[in-house]
Amino acid sequence: QVPLVESGGGLVQPGGSLRLSCAASGTIFGINAMGWYRQAPGKQREFVAGVTSSGRKNYADSVKGRFTISRDNAENTVYLQMNSLSPEDTAVYYCYCNALQQTYWGQGTQVTVSS
Repeated sequence: QVPLVESGGGLVQPGGSLRLSCAASGTIFGINAMGWYRQAPGKQREFVAGVTSSGRKNYADSVKGRFTISRDNAENTVYLQMNSLSPEDTAVYYCYCNALQQTYWGQGTQVTVSS
């Protein structure tokens, strides 16, 4: 069973919006933080946003004011609302969760911002 399943990526024009979702499977217990990283072609993977089980949120400076992370603890699901997208946001977005001193990763979902 895949531990994290992502959805919501795609192609969007500059200035547009997308919403990513990531659901953790029932085989993961003790989830604390969940969030997103991204990796653009030729670049290292970078942190985008994270949220703890208590609701504390953290964002990369490059996305503050444009992206919003939220979480449904009952469903073990994390969302990333991305607004005012620019070509610089083009990347594969990876969901992660930290649980019992382990980190799980999603398979990645492509976000392409282009006219």
